[in-house]
Amino acid sequence: QVQLVESGGGLVQTGGSLRLSCAVSGTLFSIRNMGWYRQAPGKQRELVASITSGGITNYADSVKGRFTISRDNAKRTVYLQMNSLKPEDTAVYYCNTSPYIFNWRRGTQVTVSS
Repeated sequence: QVQLVESGGGLVQTGGSLRLSCAVSGTLFSIRNMGWYRQAPGKQRELVASITSGGITNYADSVKGRFTISRDNAKRTVYLQMNSLKPEDTAVYYCNTSPYIFNWRRGTQVTVSS
């Protein structure tokens, strides 16, 4: 059974930083293109960053230059470094493949106060 366990969220002030982690098990992680998604209250879930199995990254315009996605295949973990956080980054953040194929898990809440 595939498990995606997100962690690292929290409450930060505008301009702060957080690093999210997603531990993946139950699938051959190294071949998967992975993504970080977020869903704010009343909005659809959106893809904010993705990384291919070969390490090529892509970002939504809203986070470009502030967020960095990375992966450690040995640890079967994908990360999202979030800098210069804004109140509009407030959301529940999820990881999944890109495009997503697994059931969504609990995610991790990120709240940015103004």
